[in-house]
Amino acid sequence: MGGLRSLLTMDTIFFILSKVVQFGIEPLNWALLFIFLSVLFLALRKTHLVKRFLLLGLIDLLVVGYLPTSELPLRVLEDLVPKSPLTSIAGEQIGAIVILGGAVEGGLIGPERGEVSLEGSAERVTKGLELMRTHPNTPFIYSGFSGKLVPRGISEADAFRALVHEQGLEGHPGYYENQSRNTYENVLFIKQILKQIHGENEAIKPVLLITSASHMYRSIQLFEKQEMAVIPVPVDYQTGTSVSSVHWGVFDLTEGSRLWNRLLHELIGLAAYWVTGKL
Repeated sequence: MGGLRSLLTMDTIFFILSKVVQFGIEPLNWALLFIFLSVLFLALRKTHLVKRFLLLGLIDLLVVGYLPTSELPLRVLEDLVPKSPLTSIAGEQIGAIVILGGAVEGGLIGPERGEVSLEGSAERVTKGLELMRTHPNTPFIYSGFSGKLVPRGISEADAFRALVHEQGLEGHPGYYENQSRNTYENVLFIKQILKQIHGENEAIKPVLLITSASHMYRSIQLFEKQEMAVIPVPVDYQTGTSVSSVHWGVFDLTEGSRLWNRLLHELIGLAAYWVTGKL
């Protein structure tokens, strides 16, 4: 593992840049930028520019807040990878149950309070625990250190270890990968663990991959690039399947910003991984 970490120097730079981009893709930050520029040009007495940037800020708020503008493209992304028929899959066909991080709160608060806190993508954990009970002899891998630029406290994987203990599943064969900071690193470290499980020269069996539906397409592309077969188990859907499930008449800046952030995060992630040859 140490040797692999030494190969990730460029990926550390990539990780830092991704955090800068993540700030930039927050739609409400655009509105704040437009307002700031309007105030700046007002001080410079460039009234025509003030009007233009105020108009851009208003358009940004309208697009972000009207929910169908984010729900419809996000639905397309979530539907790119359909659910797998898990009832027809035997345990011996599965190499491992892989749970990607992003659902468990690491850090300091949980350990100080003696609790394990789950985040917005909690279905990754609940589905993982369900499949661990369904396939008691299949090893699981929880992969995740922290997505924060300056992490503090314990990793996500170590917090999940505490949760497994709480659920009485500590006897289940499992691996806790606590070094990865993004999906690309998840895949690299998971591959190393699977080689330990199956043997360096043996073929790796398909893995049950649990992650959010909007994140599944990008994840599968990374696994396939590393020559690993995946049985997708998408969870944490943010959109429905019918026309009536779209919030046609709803304006909600908080929810709209959250959905836009998720959508843009995946689209920009796909583009960045493609440009850098990771896909």
